[in-house]
Amino acid sequence: MDWDNARIFLGIYRAGTLRGAAALLQVDQATAGRRLSSMEQALGARLFLRTPSGYVPTPAGELAFAAAERMEHAADQLQRQMLGIDDRLSGVVRLAASDTTGKHFLMTAMRRLHALHPDVRVVLSTSTQVSNLTRREADLAVRTVRPGNPDLIARHLRRLEVGLYAADSYLQLRGEPQPGTALAGHDLVVYQQGTASYQGDALCGEAIGNARIAMEVNSGLMLIEAVCAGLGIGELPTHMADRDPRLVRIWPQRSEGYDAWLVLHGDLNRTARVRAVADAIIEAYGGA
Repeated sequence: MDWDNARIFLGIYRAGTLRGAAALLQVDQATAGRRLSSMEQALGARLFLRTPSGYVPTPAGELAFAAAERMEHAADQLQRQMLGIDDRLSGVVRLAASDTTGKHFLMTAMRRLHALHPDVRVVLSTSTQVSNLTRREADLAVRTVRPGNPDLIARHLRRLEVGLYAADSYLQLRGEPQPGTALAGHDLVVYQQGTASYQGDALCGEAIGNARIAMEVNSGLMLIEAVCAGLGIGELPTHMADRDPRLVRIWPQRSEGYDAWLVLHGDLNRTARVRAVADAIIEAYGGA
């Protein structure tokens, strides 16, 4: 099986469309179509049903996926191992984190890194989605959940906290909520379901069943901006919200803790440029 064709096949399988696979793999749509046709001709089997809603794998496609994924794992492992013996302080390092982490910690780290190692180029992706380090969607990631994969190295960066905040304009209009009322009579700004690992059916230990959800967001920066705009009460990281003059903390005695972790694949731990980026991030978090 040709790896270039298999790579396109995997992209179509995961994206469900030629266009999605082309965007994912940064090739044009016509090339993706030719690669798929070439693979189907080589195998003598139809791998996908072309439907109005997208490409649906056939039984042969499911078998091909398992084999192609094994090829991908082997190729990724070889690439990681080659990078692991690379002692050059130059080249690209892919880093994944949330937008709030990027703003409040990583910019400081990247400024120090660039001053020391100007030939290291960092490609930063900010998202609440967890990047797959095994498939090298990123070389390093800052996460709020410690991974269970034994191939990944996790370094604890810092214990952080969230508290309840609102804009002064909101509190002047609505007043401060009363503890034990499940935030009755108040509006909330929360993360979309599945966005924040620590968010549940309560904010800082207070149930939210009697509150009204005014807005749901999938970005930490948008959560802060929505609370600052007076849309409702929000649970925000104290290291950011305490510095924002637009915000007032509610019930300062209440908080919830969470951890920040620096995660990388074990095969990349000895790559000089990856280690340089990791060291800069650790320093920005205070060397915890």
